[in-house]
Amino acid sequence: MQRFLLQSERVLAEKPFGKLSWLSGPQVSDAQDLAIMEVHLQAQGGHSFHYHADQEELIYVLAGCIEQWLEQDRRILSAGDAIVIPKGMVHASFNCFAEPARVLAILGPCRGVDGYQVVDVFDRAPWNTWRTGPIHEAKALSHA
Repeated sequence: MQRFLLQSERVLAEKPFGKLSWLSGPQVSDAQDLAIMEVHLQAQGGHSFHYHADQEELIYVLAGCIEQWLEQDRRILSAGDAIVIPKGMVHASFNCFAEPARVLAILGPCRGVDGYQVVDVFDRAPWNTWRTGPIHEAKALSHA
C-alpha cells in the first residue's frame, strides 16, 4: 500500500516508557522491509535491555538526550546522534534526564504482525545488574 501519512492522522499509543507512533510497518503501510516508529521517551523512562534476533536497528535521536547501551558500552546521545545495532545484539535506551526525548527507531526487515519482534533480557544476568531503579524495570515495547 502506498500512502501519505500526515502528522494529523498519526496516533500516539501510550506505553509504560512514553508514547509510540508507527510510521511504517505491516499495520500502517504494508511494508515488509522497514518498521519505523517515532518514540517519545518520558523523563526517567526507557526501554530496558533487549535484542531483536532477526532485525537490525538504527536509533536516531530527534530531540533531547538518551543514555544508550550497546552490550556493555554506554554513551550519551543527543539530537542528531545515532546508533546502528546489529541483529541479536543486546541494547537499551534510557532517558535519565529531566526533559522528554524523541527518537526515530528503524528496524529491518519486518518481523511478526507489527513488523517488530523483541526478546527482553533485562531480568537476566548480567543485564539485571548493570542498571537498577525504576528505569531498569520499565517494560519493553508492547505490541497491544
